[in-house]
Amino acid sequence: MDAFDIVVVGGGSGGSAVAGRLAEDRTRTVCLLEAGPRNNDWRVRTPGMMPFLRGSQNYRYETVPQKGLNGRSGYQPRGRGLGGSSAINAMIYIRGNRWDYDNWAALGCDGWSYDDVLPWFKRSEHNVRGADEFHGGSGPLWVSDQLWPNPASRHFVEAAESLQLPTTRDFNDDRQAGFGIYQVTQKHGERWSASRAYIEPKRGQDNLDIRSGVLVEKLVIEDGRVTGVQIKRGFRREVIKARGGVVLSAGAFNSPQILMLSGIGPADHLREHGIDVVDDRPAVGSDLQDHIDYVSSWETDSRIPIGDSREGSMRMLKGMLEHRRHQTGVMTTPYAESGGFWTVMDGAPAPDVQWHFVPAMLEDHGREKVKGHGFSLHACVLRPESRGTVRLASNRAKDAPAIDPNFLAEERDMETLRAGVRLSHRIVEGEALQRYRPRNRHPVDLNDDAALDEMIRSRADTVYHPVGTCRMGADADSVVDPKLKARGVDGLWIADASIMPRLISGNTNAPCMMIGERCAEFVALALN
Repeated sequence: MDAFDIVVVGGGSGGSAVAGRLAEDRTRTVCLLEAGPRNNDWRVRTPGMMPFLRGSQNYRYETVPQKGLNGRSGYQPRGRGLGGSSAINAMIYIRGNRWDYDNWAALGCDGWSYDDVLPWFKRSEHNVRGADEFHGGSGPLWVSDQLWPNPASRHFVEAAESLQLPTTRDFNDDRQAGFGIYQVTQKHGERWSASRAYIEPKRGQDNLDIRSGVLVEKLVIEDGRVTGVQIKRGFRREVIKARGGVVLSAGAFNSPQILMLSGIGPADHLREHGIDVVDDRPAVGSDLQDHIDYVSSWETDSRIPIGDSREGSMRMLKGMLEHRRHQTGVMTTPYAESGGFWTVMDGAPAPDVQWHFVPAMLEDHGREKVKGHGFSLHACVLRPESRGTVRLASNRAKDAPAIDPNFLAEERDMETLRAGVRLSHRIVEGEALQRYRPRNRHPVDLNDDAALDEMIRSRADTVYHPVGTCRMGADADSVVDPKLKARGVDGLWIADASIMPRLISGNTNAPCMMIGERCAEFVALALN
């Protein structure tokens, strides 16, 4: 039986940061367990290969049928392997805004205000623009400017500006609102995932044991304390002991799943699956929040946007060869190259819609092949009021959990998304994008609420930011306290998007690494 000071479950954005930081103390032994592969091959490193990462790197979950989406099941891609979703995502570096974190503090999460978390964002960041009031310049996570965006992505920003919407070079300063080209988590033209930032530089250290291809079946709990984890690797089952404790970083879907398989969760639900109850905690798997998103799409005669044609295919093939040789050119694209944040609803305390502009036509998360050239524009609801759940589909760890985001259950979410989609179309009407003579691929009367709502319900889905299923709080019903220590058992911390009490206003990858950075500090202080 192997034994370590700390066992970290999950090598995603939070888990990589936790394990990497804890392993900096060479007197401490750390074991990092990850279900998927190493994720260090050329396909993962090449940003433009993102649409093709659908094999072992992606869990490819599906939701239960969604009433708010006309009974459709939604797609929920999640990263599998070291780096987690940071190994398959669009690499956009966004933190959320000041109000998000001040709201966390107002909800009872002491120590999580914007001023509290900003130093941790800066600590993790290596921004190519250098350090300043809002950015770090020497952290492990590289943040770079896009050097080869598609011209259409710049024209999107010009089109927004023509509506008197402000432009910005930095979505992560003190205001967030505006439109511009996104910075990305890349280093010298390659994807810079959490594992490349925090884990790969320490590979080979004698105090860091990195194990991939490991299925964590449950936590081992003895006399109210988590003392290790039960794993399965191939046909072999074993227990890995944790002298100091376990950090659970399996993500917003798998962290609550592992807790429930271990007897921590809603008691009646656990009993339904024949699981002995260790701690009746209804908040486990509850409070699921996600960014509901609608993608408008236009076809163009212009071949400037990325597209499926002989010319477009040759351009991408040449781009692949260029990237293999020099890490430059079109294959550095994150696809969602530009975008913006703006407020569309009265009374919103901060921007409530985010846009991602993609210089290509998208259908069904890029899984459906679309001939020709064009562009797409995402609009997503940043602070949805709808709440869903993650529950067990079975008592076997290898089976996917039952995911129910409960999209568009609250009318406010539909009102916000409706306003966001209308603004999408107004921006595309700007002269900068009309030069492409775009043709709407999904025409609808934008002035007819009922028709627009039906279109949204028939096509909307996630933009990949689930959180909240192991929420942090000061109340006794929360899953973790503000030091990320689990309630109800000792020797357990949680560090991933599941602990967010409210969904932040933007992409969640950078905040998960910030959470991991903070958790490493909390664990180190507890062990010393």
